[in-house]
Order: sequence, then C-alpha cells, then structure tokens
Amino acid sequence: MCLHSEDSIPLPLTLKGLKARFSYVRMKYLFFSWLVVFVGSWIIYVQYSTYTELCRGKDCKKIICDKYKTGVIDGPACNSLCVTETLYFGKCLSTKPNNQMYLGIWDNLPGVVKCQMEQTLHLDFGTELEPRKEIVLFDKPTRGTTVQKFKEMVYSLFKAKLGDQGNLSELVNLILTVADGDKDGQVSLGEAKSAWALLQLNEFLLMVILQDKEHTPKLMGFCGDLYVMESVEYTSLYGISLPWVIELFIPSGFRRSMDQLFTPSWPRKAKIAIGLLEFVEDVFHGPYGNFLMCDTSAKNLGYNDKYDLKMVDMRKIVPETNLKELIKDRHCESDLDCVYGTDCRTSCDQSTMKCTAEVIQPNLAKACQLLKDYLLRGAPSEIREELEKQLYSCIALKVTANQMEMEHSLILNNLKTLLWKKISYTNDS
Repeated sequence: MCLHSEDSIPLPLTLKGLKARFSYVRMKYLFFSWLVVFVGSWIIYVQYSTYTELCRGKDCKKIICDKYKTGVIDGPACNSLCVTETLYFGKCLSTKPNNQMYLGIWDNLPGVVKCQMEQTLHLDFGTELEPRKEIVLFDKPTRGTTVQKFKEMVYSLFKAKLGDQGNLSELVNLILTVADGDKDGQVSLGEAKSAWALLQLNEFLLMVILQDKEHTPKLMGFCGDLYVMESVEYTSLYGISLPWVIELFIPSGFRRSMDQLFTPSWPRKAKIAIGLLEFVEDVFHGPYGNFLMCDTSAKNLGYNDKYDLKMVDMRKIVPETNLKELIKDRHCESDLDCVYGTDCRTSCDQSTMKCTAEVIQPNLAKACQLLKDYLLRGAPSEIREELEKQLYSCIALKVTANQMEMEHSLILNNLKTLLWKKISYTNDS
C-alpha cells in the first residue's frame, strides 16, 4: 500500500521544527533563569547594603574606645571593651542605624549590647523621642564641676522628665551609686559624663528605676552611652526566627499564622501574659511616676526558659510627664498627627490645631490588645468565654473614663486571678 504524497512528512523538516522548538524553550528558560538571578542578586545587594547601614558595631566601638582612651569617659565595661577585649559584639539585632543593638559576650556571660550612634539635635516624633546626643559628644559635666553641682544637674533633668515629685532626691542618689562603676565611693568626671549621656535614654533610666523588678532586664555595665543588659533566651512573644532571605518571600498573613502555630503551650502562654500584666503594674504609677508604653509589639517582649516575661526593648517606654510636655503644643491636622511610636495617641484639638496632652489609651488596654489572640488561641473551653469577656473589657479602657484607676486595677487583678487560677496546679506555674 502506497502513501499519498500529502501524507508523508519530510524528515529534514521535522528535525528543523524540533530544533526550533528546543531553541525557543531553551531561550525561554535562559531568560527566566537570568531574571531570577538578577532579581535575587538585587535583593541580596539591597539587603546587604541595609545590613551594613544598620549594623555599625565597629564604628560604635571605635567612637567609645577613642573617648575612653583619651580619658573623656569611664565605666565598668570600658576596660573589657577597649583593652582586654573580653566584651565583644555578636549577632546584629539593630533595626535603626542610630540605635545599635547586638547579642554580646562579656567575660563568657551572654548579654545585649546597645549603643547610640548619631547626634539628634531636635525632637522628631516620627523617629525618636529622646534628645539624646548634644552638639558635642560627652560635653557634660564640664571639668571642675563638683559632685553637688552634678547632683543638681541630674535633679533638674529628672524634674523635666518625671515631674516635680518629692522623692526625686532618692533617685539622684541611686543614680550616683550606679554611676560609680568601679565602686570606689567616688564618681569621677569620666563616670559622670557617661552617666549624664545614659540618663538621656529612657530605657537606661527605666532599668535603674525598676532594677529590682522581675520583668526588667538587669543592667550589666556601661561605657559612655554604650550599655550592656541581661540577655533573654526567647526574644519575641511568639513566632520563630527565620533567615532574612526567607522572610522576604513569606506573605505577612501567612507569617502571622506561623507565629500563632509556634507558641508555647497555653499554660505557659498564660504565665508569660501574667508577667506582662505585672510589668504594666510596675510602670503604672511606679515609685517615680507613670511611664507610657508606646510600642507594645511582640518583638519588644521576650521570656526566659522558665516562661517568665522579660522586656527585650524598652526604648519606647517614656515618662508620661515628659511626653505630655513635648506633644501638647504640636501642630496637627488630625488625630493621626498626634501619635508617638505606634501606640501613644492623643487627639487633635481642631479649634487650636494643636495636639492635646492626654494619651487616649492606658498601658493595660494596649497590653490586652496584644494578648487577645495570643491567649484566646488554645484557651481551655471552661474559661474561654470569661477570658474573652475580660480581655474586651480591658481593651475598651480609656484614660478619660471616670474612676479609670479603680477600673484599671479591677480589670488587671481579675485577669491575673483568672489566669493564675487555671495554671496554679500545673507544672508551668
């Protein structure tokens, strides 16, 4: 049987077609491979550039050690950092170039090293509240300043930050004890310069004020305005730590779901939550006034291997008096202009176009907002309804409410009691 001519396919034409198709497919894959390599390289370059901008530990150490070696500053961490080099920086944790933060080792003890980098000559509510650096670094107190004069300087600073309170003299004496890094009973000029620079930082001040409280990290030492604080085993309220390259490709919604999955068991979460409620008590009308938590995100809270809450970052916890004085006359168009950090909000007075001084939400309401999903997920069925009710009552708290302080104490105590009652007979308590 013969094939008609139109049914036959010339072999050379078939090979040519296959070769053309193969060439097209190869070029297509080469193009996409090149595109992936280009985009990947660009992402890595941008992230590396960001990393080198954020992580400036060598610059920080050089500035501090130059000042120490010329006798300008002094402190218990100076010799270890600059001479024996037994204090060194490890993993970079910085999120802003002017706030350097590293995991560190000091004489075989783990810690967190924090160092400020850039001069801040004015207040910017979009960045930092603290007018930390002055025109000349470590220029106060000047040579010839007496201890009494230094005490007066510190007292005036506290009066501006914390308000006119009767016990500020006690805090001044406490600061002098901390400033005496070598414990020789005297505060040298270098130690005084270091202490003065550190007192501009709200986190350092809060660590000194709450040094005996369980949930405040301990101050290990300082040199100039670099300080070392106690490290925390788990540095976020929940979630897992992933390499930054992987983080880039994870959608935010999926990341939140992952965070909820990778949490401790519910009784342990309850214990951590109780710790946060206790910390709220510590800063609410504490021994030297009220402090406001202006960023209650999970990344600022951690816990140890016993599931006791430990604060990781307290730089956005600010004295209420200080914040009120600085925000009350700020120009505004709407309430959105009257915000510090992410959580300290006042309202905009439309008649004067100025921010009011009164913060809308108390610390407890912001803490409960953070804890709502954290505690309700996996909560025992027998307390879930009551827990949800109490959390929503807590979130609804307003500073301007009548008898707010009484309501604040009642809600806080009820929450703690409910959680403790449920976990008091477990191994996690």
